[in-house]
Amino acid sequence: MEKRLVKVAVVQSAPILFDKRSAMSRIDKMTRDAAAQGAQLIVFPEVFLPGYPRGLCFGSRVGSRNAEGRLDFERYWQNAIVIPGEEVETLGELAKELGVYLVVGVVERDQEFSRGTLYNTIIYVGPDGTLLGKHRKLVPTASERLLWGQGDGSTLTVIDTPFGRVGGLICWENYMPLARMAMYAKGIDIYVAPTADARDTWQSTIRHIACEGRCFVVSCNQYATKATYPEDLACFDDIKEDDEILSRGGSAIVGPLGEYVAEPLYNQEGILIATLDLHQVPQSRFDFDVTGHYSRPDVFQLIVNEKKQDVVRAVESIWM
Repeated sequence: MEKRLVKVAVVQSAPILFDKRSAMSRIDKMTRDAAAQGAQLIVFPEVFLPGYPRGLCFGSRVGSRNAEGRLDFERYWQNAIVIPGEEVETLGELAKELGVYLVVGVVERDQEFSRGTLYNTIIYVGPDGTLLGKHRKLVPTASERLLWGQGDGSTLTVIDTPFGRVGGLICWENYMPLARMAMYAKGIDIYVAPTADARDTWQSTIRHIACEGRCFVVSCNQYATKATYPEDLACFDDIKEDDEILSRGGSAIVGPLGEYVAEPLYNQEGILIATLDLHQVPQSRFDFDVTGHYSRPDVFQLIVNEKKQDVVRAVESIWM
């Protein structure tokens, strides 16, 4: 039998917040570290480029926003990236040099319409240096909605690789049963779940997804401290009374029957490395296949709109 093995790396770290140069430098270093350990697929956390602004209020209350918050938002906007763009090309060159697949959480700036909206996005880069696809978070969680727009069904991306199909959802999208079902229906083998959730309950979530989807789950979180926050942020006082560790991590890798392949990593920066045996995926679906023999399409059906939703669409005038 042909072996279907892949070595996966999960990076648990954080850049200097709102500093894409810091994020790109850290991605370069930690990708090289992971590749030196034989990793073929390397996953970075949710909005790693240029960081998850945990604890910041951006001067916002119900019914009002202040000038300081707008300054911090502009700083976030300035350090977001466009796709495709310079940073994506640089990541492509890195992936090609090292011969690896890169999955990176980024803040994407709209370049089609107003150029004002940001998106919480995953990008997939192949070992030939090409951008293989992206996914925009469908529903930002709670106050995240002030920072990021909503993605649509056109980016429910799954990519083909020599070792299996790779795709995923971001953080609390994974609590959307229909979104998970849409991903399972694409034959996903390795399900990436970048997150900002470091609670114990998140571990229950990723183990459930692995059992439900009968797939490997690669969950990736940041380890962030106050030292990663520039003190000249307009709203720096928002975190002054917070604990020194702002996000403890909890990155982990789970097998298709819900067992840990790599135990959660807490309270430190690091890289989790694990070799996944993709033969375990069809073996696990012997007794449960959520979009196959366990699906009951005569009772339940899911309709997924994967059409890109354009705010403005130019059409040829009908007036002569």
